[in-house]
Amino acid sequence: MLSKKDIFGFEPNAQYSTAAAYFSMEFAVDQALKIYSGGLGFLAGSHLRSSYQLKQNLLGIGILWKYGYYDQTRDKDQLMKPAYTEKQYAYLQDTGIIFTVPVHDSPVHVRAYLLKPETFGTAPLFLLSTDVPENDYLSRTITHRLYDPHETTRIAQSIILGIGGAMLLDILNITPDVYHMNEGHSVSLNFYLYAKYKSLDEVKKRVVFTTHTPEMAGNEEHRYSLLKEMSFFYHLQEHEVKYLLGMDGEQFSYTLAALKFARKANGVSELHGKVARDMWGHNPGICGITSITNAQNLTYWQDPLMGKSIVGNDDHGIVQRKKELKADLFKVVADQCGKLFDPEVITIVWARRFAGYKRADLVMQDWNRFLTLLSNGAFPVQLIWAGKPYPEDFGAIGLFNQIISRALPLKNCAVLTGYELELSALLKKGSDVWLNNPRMYREASGTSGMTAAMNGSINLSLPDGWVPEFALDRENSFLIQPAPDHSPEQDQDRLENISLMDTLEQVVLPTYYNDHNKWLGMVKKAAADVVPAFESGRMAAEYYTKMYKA
Repeated sequence: MLSKKDIFGFEPNAQYSTAAAYFSMEFAVDQALKIYSGGLGFLAGSHLRSSYQLKQNLLGIGILWKYGYYDQTRDKDQLMKPAYTEKQYAYLQDTGIIFTVPVHDSPVHVRAYLLKPETFGTAPLFLLSTDVPENDYLSRTITHRLYDPHETTRIAQSIILGIGGAMLLDILNITPDVYHMNEGHSVSLNFYLYAKYKSLDEVKKRVVFTTHTPEMAGNEEHRYSLLKEMSFFYHLQEHEVKYLLGMDGEQFSYTLAALKFARKANGVSELHGKVARDMWGHNPGICGITSITNAQNLTYWQDPLMGKSIVGNDDHGIVQRKKELKADLFKVVADQCGKLFDPEVITIVWARRFAGYKRADLVMQDWNRFLTLLSNGAFPVQLIWAGKPYPEDFGAIGLFNQIISRALPLKNCAVLTGYELELSALLKKGSDVWLNNPRMYREASGTSGMTAAMNGSINLSLPDGWVPEFALDRENSFLIQPAPDHSPEQDQDRLENISLMDTLEQVVLPTYYNDHNKWLGMVKKAAADVVPAFESGRMAAEYYTKMYKA
């Protein structure tokens, strides 16, 4: 059996001795480990990195996805298509631990792997797989695809993460002081803990919860009857669950149940904390919801030479390094799109998980004005889009492909595929402007702009998510004026497109081309303001003080 020394390889700092187990459906810790889809994984990866740097007594529990999320490729017409390729990870340690988890009243065999801290500089991470010879084909597929589109498979995935993760800790003789659910996917672990401790109060003492989205699609619900049939409630009957949690009706909400099992919960920005309290606060029996703003790991994300130039107030170094980083990014543009971009020209990037509410095409809303922007000889621009839609979200894939088709004939527009950690870093380092224009109040945090600011890119953003805590308009960022609250979506799009284009034409472009010192001052102030406030060392420490030890 693995000892704690085998797992951690270091003595935890006394300041962070409280033992925490961090459950997440996805972790983005390195380009080579493809077990993530987007922002939730990016956040979890930075959390594990900073936890390791602080020597916290924290370990991660996740799933080893055989095919990852998907590989974003192109068809013969340059349009995106999902592909699925089996992944191999020789650097993971097979712990030799195999155990069974009840799924649909049948034992499913689970094998546990360990990502050791020294491999990528993270807290230890256990990854669970059902793709073992002892299982039948259907059971093996549970851990094949992250966010599988089939409802019963998705439920089984949550059972493996929650109940399976909690069982693994018992097998290892690890008793965490805190079980941390990063989003509601692992909520089934509470039914295992209830069977163990026989008391809701005893479960509450040990559980905390982070909610990440005000999007209802992200707050998973399923029929009670189906969950009972799938063994989601472990040993409890449907009526017992409803009585225990005071949750009637036909549908079981993962988020609401997590809020009732946890002693404390948090949103992931100050604004999201308020939105979450408004969204869930009317439900009796839920825990308090505070906020801990998301953050990203400086060591992993920042280009060292750019960081050195910014800290050293070396304007020449900043300009020179930015051109080099743009040249690195533009090699990918040339390779994928056959277009040669110019490092002297301002480069605006929209890149993140691709979902409709994030409005990747807002800048194109007034097509004639967009074309005028692209053809302005006095203030030339280059635009790049990238992002991964959910592979079964055909609306989002349609929008992504529509942007590809519209950008194809435009020599200064490019859409890149393969949006994973490596490309994300190239885009953040190679951009001058990081564009962020979601519908207001629908972005819980968003963290891509943080890492852009660490790399000399200025945020052009609506004041949603983390942005109000950071942005000083025309000092460290450029703000887009939002439409009045409760405006119809069509009016929001029209008004916010006008505000975005006005800001670009009248403020951003003239500053870049005509006021070099002002631009560099904003670059340096943005980098200074983003660290340490939005560096994940602050966040990892805050989880201990606000959630684990509180």
